[in-house]
Amino acid sequence: MRRAGFTLVELLVVMAILATLITIATPRYFGHVDRAKEASLKQSLNVMRDAIDKFHGDQGRYPEGLDELVAKKYIRKIPPDPMTDSAATWIIQPPPDQTVQGGLYEVHSGAPGNGANGAPYAEW
Repeated sequence: MRRAGFTLVELLVVMAILATLITIATPRYFGHVDRAKEASLKQSLNVMRDAIDKFHGDQGRYPEGLDELVAKKYIRKIPPDPMTDSAATWIIQPPPDQTVQGGLYEVHSGAPGNGANGAPYAEW
């Protein structure tokens, strides 16, 4: 009687095919994840900068921090930096003109490293 099943050679061939497919797919997957994080970072920065501009237009001064934007309901919550997964790593830049009131003129990512365009995240 012959038993039904796979031989060792058949299993090795299948494993080799799977390993080849995984080595092709994995780099593409992580590349897409990085691009998605960068797109999310750009969107978060645009939303916060827009809220800062609206605050300045309404109040005649810049906000003291991101918390004030949330308190005055210009944004619902401080978005997390997608590169660091933390809302505490944003870099706050004060107004260049010291006579202007407020402490939040610009916001940047606090993530180390460079984006796909070669620019550091802190300069976005």
